[in-house]
Amino acid sequence: MLVPYLFIFIVFVLYPVCYGLWLARDPQNYVALANDPIFFRTVINTFIFLVVAVNVKMMIALGLSGFFMQTRWWIKILAVIFILPWAMPSIPTILSVRFMLNPEWGLINNTYFKLTGLDGPNWLNDPTLAFVLSMLMHIWKSLPFWTLILLAGRMAIPAEQYEAASVDGATRWQKFRFITWPSMMGLYLTSSILSMIWTLGDFNSVYLLTGGGPADLTHVLATLGIRYLRLDQIELAMASIVVALPFVLPLVYVMMKRLSK
Repeated sequence: MLVPYLFIFIVFVLYPVCYGLWLARDPQNYVALANDPIFFRTVINTFIFLVVAVNVKMMIALGLSGFFMQTRWWIKILAVIFILPWAMPSIPTILSVRFMLNPEWGLINNTYFKLTGLDGPNWLNDPTLAFVLSMLMHIWKSLPFWTLILLAGRMAIPAEQYEAASVDGATRWQKFRFITWPSMMGLYLTSSILSMIWTLGDFNSVYLLTGGGPADLTHVLATLGIRYLRLDQIELAMASIVVALPFVLPLVYVMMKRLSK
């Protein structure tokens, strides 16, 4: 009974990982990475992506989880619409946004021209603007999932605590500060760490929107390997993935320690 599982694990997990590490074994690969200015820019992009996108996403999710706690009928309809970006596959959703950002025939620039008579910007031709749009795409795509997680955490808080606080004259901010946040802090921190791990491996938000461009200036570590594969540098592609391990492993360790408690 164990043979099929062992076979699948060896073929689809163990072999690819070991083969990738074998290709990236030469120290000269990492010297070449360190000498590549695109790699240094990619590391900075990845750090900014993690710090900004994850924190903005989780703070918005925390606020929206409180909004969707309301029982009005139109909020339930809005919640169904809100979850669609996460439920839909990445390729059609992100590519549709890329088409809308096209400077010549995209919906956004066409609408802007009709309203102002002026040509809109070339959204994805400016590295800073393209990178910001990639972060916004990541936030928009994954925000519904984390909102649902934090909403479930809010629903687990006993309603009697809020009723008692209302009797004592507590404001909404006081209820959040002394009831909601202490009850959800562990869930919020664990979700943030898990989100950072998944964000490090987020290939779609950057590659499908910008392709790493313009001039390879919007790559993150999850997409940098494609650049080296295009240059027929397989060893560097594997090495660019291996260098992400020092970022991932500490996060995994901290998360497992939190879960084990």
